[in-house]
Amino acid sequence: MSTTVATTAAVGAALAFGVAAALQGAATRRVAVARGLDPRLLGRLLRQPLFLAALALTAAGFALQVVALQRLPLFLAQSVVAASLAVTAVAVARMPGLARTRVPVRGVAAVCAGLVAVSVAAVPGPPRVEPDGLLGAGGPLGGPAAALAALLGAVLLLAAAAALLPGPGTALGLLAGVGFGVGDVAARLLPGLAPADLRAEPLVLVVVASGAVGFLLWSTAMQRGTVVAVTAAMVATQTAVPAVAGVVALGDRVREGWLPAAAAGTALALAGVLHLARAHHAGQERRPGPGTVPRRPGRATGPGVPRPRSAPLRAGRAGRPCGGR
Repeated sequence: MSTTVATTAAVGAALAFGVAAALQGAATRRVAVARGLDPRLLGRLLRQPLFLAALALTAAGFALQVVALQRLPLFLAQSVVAASLAVTAVAVARMPGLARTRVPVRGVAAVCAGLVAVSVAAVPGPPRVEPDGLLGAGGPLGGPAAALAALLGAVLLLAAAAALLPGPGTALGLLAGVGFGVGDVAARLLPGLAPADLRAEPLVLVVVASGAVGFLLWSTAMQRGTVVAVTAAMVATQTAVPAVAGVVALGDRVREGWLPAAAAGTALALAGVLHLARAHHAGQERRPGPGTVPRRPGRATGPGVPRPRSAPLRAGRAGRPCGGR
């Protein structure tokens, strides 16, 4: 597979993921707010046509990402996929049912410029895992599938605790990114894409489980915060965690002398992601969190709150109130 085909697949994945995030955000606002980390939320979302469309786009995007990961190093593939936030920002600004804002042009430009620098600096090729390395079959973690499954279990436990805390869902978004990132590392380690290669491969189960965990955490977070802000938190960890794993454990490399450019490009892309998040975080309405009872403005009620007085009747002819007898 050529680098051009892999890069094109990564860009296609970013477009699919970006539109899917906007559709998923709209769908989460049409179902009851989950209390804590409730898997039944996914069941309710599956009855929403918008969520089904988001799921189809996500599946298509992930298939393209798996193709890209067969050739591209993780830090490049994940940086390209991080550009999906720019697509989400544009889609949210145009989508009915979501708070509309102006598209932050500077954030989109920073993401694109950073990705250009990273793509030029990266050395394409398959992963190189040492047999006794961190993710090697004879390594200290018991092999890649066991290590990634243990990390995914830890993410799920942390998310169950984070879901009980009040807040805009940022922690859940960050953990969702780690969950999706586990699946990305597993996809990078797949021996091939032929059915014979995947039939008995335990990493396939890790990929499927990470997708389910990531979707649950991401959907729960979207019910508590704005679509772009939560997606930005998710993208940050989904980009950083696999990128570090690729360099440390999978032998991903940059061109000789291009390390500063790769670091600067990654930092610029993430800075653009954060700028997009801040721009959409400010001034947007949030959906009430679990246990919160929405109230109409100016209609506070409860103990100690006086009931509003009725408006005085206007005097009519002969001093009678209007409408009175």
